[in-house]
Amino acid sequence: MQENLNQVAKEKASSFIEWFQDLMNYSLFNLGDSKLTIGLIITLSISFVALFVVTEWIRRFMVHKVLKRYHIDVGTKQSIGTMIKYLLILGGIFSILQTNGIDLSAFGILAGALGVGIGFGLQNITNNFISGLIILFEQPIKVGDRIEVGDVTGDVIKISARSTMIVTNDNITIIVPNSQFIDSQVINWSHNERKIRFNFPVGVSYKENPEKVREILLDVANANKGVLTTPEPDVLFEDYGDSSINFNLRVWTSEYINRPKILKSQLYYEIFRRFGEEGIEIPFPQRDLHLRSGFENMIK
Repeated sequence: MQENLNQVAKEKASSFIEWFQDLMNYSLFNLGDSKLTIGLIITLSISFVALFVVTEWIRRFMVHKVLKRYHIDVGTKQSIGTMIKYLLILGGIFSILQTNGIDLSAFGILAGALGVGIGFGLQNITNNFISGLIILFEQPIKVGDRIEVGDVTGDVIKISARSTMIVTNDNITIIVPNSQFIDSQVINWSHNERKIRFNFPVGVSYKENPEKVREILLDVANANKGVLTTPEPDVLFEDYGDSSINFNLRVWTSEYINRPKILKSQLYYEIFRRFGEEGIEIPFPQRDLHLRSGFENMIK
């Protein structure tokens, strides 16, 4: 009795294995001389997922472990890591296809079809992808740079194949297509080094002494911890305005490169306080009206 049960169990297991093998070997369609079976598609799917996971791990290892030992800027490290990841993915895809016996000659037909698709509907995607490669190789912008492109101002946090992520001072992430960095004018505030000069206009009354105003402005600038002492801040006598004589306070900073309005506010608060203590008048626009003779008769 027990032997019969064991025999039945073996037959069922054998039947299930045969059914599973038949299912895995079921051909969905042909690609050249290769048959794409359910089992092959599952194998390819698992292999591609593993490839992307492993290449991302290698990218992070290169950026955070290997390249960390060298004096390389953060943006350059990220670019090198991303390029290595793309090369490994490209090589891995061909290796997986060949290992699983896929006829690569059939991809010539797919490449032609893809070319037609690109010509009709994928121009923007292709343009952004190629622009991303140009950005990674030429590095006009890097991760960590402070940039302005169009109406967007912020810090670059990630450069991918299709787009670049920028975080504004309000902690809002803006995704910008890579082609915009190639086709449009881009202002990179920290391309060479994270040190920049800001210009802050200040106007005072015509009755004030320019030398005294200059002295106060320099005192305020030098007292601010965010203002660099080298190069030194300076004050330019800009012009004679309609209601004021105008100066330009020029200061260098590396701390407030991504927060210029904060530094401006700090300096203006202190300038206003010092002007009040020293009796320096800050004028407002004034207009003199000259009434022609006979105007009173017109009113009557």
